[in-house]
Amino acid sequence: PTMSLVGVDISQNMIEYALAQAKAHDVDDRIEFHIMDALLKLEFPDNHFDLVNERFGDSFLRTWNWPKMLSEMLRVARPGGVVRVTECDSPESNSPALTQFCTMGQCALYRAGHFFTPTSTGLTDHLPKLLTQHGCKQVQTKAHTLHCRAGTPEGEAFCEDWTLLFQTLRPFIQKWGCASKDYEAIYQQALVEMQQPDFYATWNLLTAWGNKPS
Repeated sequence: PTMSLVGVDISQNMIEYALAQAKAHDVDDRIEFHIMDALLKLEFPDNHFDLVNERFGDSFLRTWNWPKMLSEMLRVARPGGVVRVTECDSPESNSPALTQFCTMGQCALYRAGHFFTPTSTGLTDHLPKLLTQHGCKQVQTKAHTLHCRAGTPEGEAFCEDWTLLFQTLRPFIQKWGCASKDYEAIYQQALVEMQQPDFYATWNLLTAWGNKPS
């Protein structure tokens, strides 16, 4: 009850959604949100927060953005405070078509500069080193695995999300020359495979954090 939270996003829609969620959970009296571009100077004073957290930035952060991002996170953290980042790998599943799609996505993310290597762990493998290189001390990590199986709410949500991603990521994958000529067939096959009663997928996430020097 004594904790207050501040969140930022560049999207007005995301801010409105976050505000609605805060109100629905009756915590809107201690949470505030601001429209802000996280790639620019953060509009907060130095030494301000106990914890500065970034999650799933691979959609907008490129490899060359990390130094400035982390330096800004450290700037607004108080001495001894925590800087924390969480990113995810590509999911692993028993769907060959989904695996093909993920490989195309990894290729595009690498060529566009979002991944350091064109692999499933092309970002997460580098998080501890990034935090250490840019000033964090006592860097630690913790892995998390999400399990998504057919017939479960998590499995259904996974299928819905990836059905949408197949279409929304197609222009991005094509732009970077990573789309298979059989993209549509792979898409249709993945839809079939994700609806099989034995479908499962695991999604690995990595959280890395460190302290700002006192």
